[in-house]
Amino acid sequence: MSSNIVAVVQAGSVPYQQARCIEKAADLVADAARRGARLVVFPEAFVSAYPKGLDFGTRVGWRDAAGREEFRRYYDSAIEVPSAATDALGHVARKNGITLLIGVIERDGGTLYCTVLFFSPEGALVGKHRKLMPTAMERLIWGFGDGSTLPVIETPAGRVGSVICWENYMPMLRMAMYAKGVQLYCASTVDDRDSWIPTMRHIAFEGRCFVLSACQYITREAYGNDYAPIQGDDPKTVMIRGGSCIIDPFGNFLAEPNYLGETILTAEIDLGDIACGKYDLDVVGHYARPDVFTLRVNERPQPVTVRLGPAAGEGADAAAAGGTRSAPPAEAEAG
Repeated sequence: MSSNIVAVVQAGSVPYQQARCIEKAADLVADAARRGARLVVFPEAFVSAYPKGLDFGTRVGWRDAAGREEFRRYYDSAIEVPSAATDALGHVARKNGITLLIGVIERDGGTLYCTVLFFSPEGALVGKHRKLMPTAMERLIWGFGDGSTLPVIETPAGRVGSVICWENYMPMLRMAMYAKGVQLYCASTVDDRDSWIPTMRHIAFEGRCFVLSACQYITREAYGNDYAPIQGDDPKTVMIRGGSCIIDPFGNFLAEPNYLGETILTAEIDLGDIACGKYDLDVVGHYARPDVFTLRVNERPQPVTVRLGPAAGEGADAAAAGGTRSAPPAEAEAG
């Protein structure tokens, strides 16, 4: 038997304020650690905001200056990876001796990404997942991740992976995670719809894994007066209502969905329950039909610019003259 206490944090950002988001995360992690948690999972875009209700001044074929300025504020509050901000988050993990998964808005060059960062109990940044498919208007403000950031990380609590928000509705992405042996399937989100919960239960049952779903809870008041969402200005308006939960490999709640406010949900899990579940349903093992269905996963980085030097045996003169260059051998793609 391998039992651990795990926690999901249901809380809202301090929008557009990176340092205060990290300070808030530190307090919440310390609280979870005092409850015995060895793994703590935060919602999507916790550092430093999910800009719900904004349009960033965009219509088809038209952008306005105010929307560009709004994006600049959002961009300025994002974090680079690695950076002093990730060092600070690593310190939080190390100080509390926990594995930390936290949703951030990552800045890389001129583009923002919706990302989950993985920190070890020693404080090391051991992985990240960039959201592969931003949903609807999110594509205006976030770039697309690629298959190079689909980790499943071995941790003291078990093998941990992250799938962000509506990525959980992508069957092939789920299958890729199951094939990597994910035990603690962490779904950081801002999806507070009623339909989210049956999806989480289905994934737990389908993958025979524990599902830890962490959703923000945040009201209009938190966004400040210089924020103009479609929801209006009533400070009591609930912008994202939560619904975080923890589910076992049979689809049963270990921590029921919560819609009451900011909270930390914990549960004691036994990884042995995964084997009990896979006894009659292992979708990447005995319950698969690879003779009929196969999935190819491309985990190569997809850089925008690839610089090719001279092939072996060619001198600088040949390269300068545009001599023939041999491409490097292709690597086998993950299956």
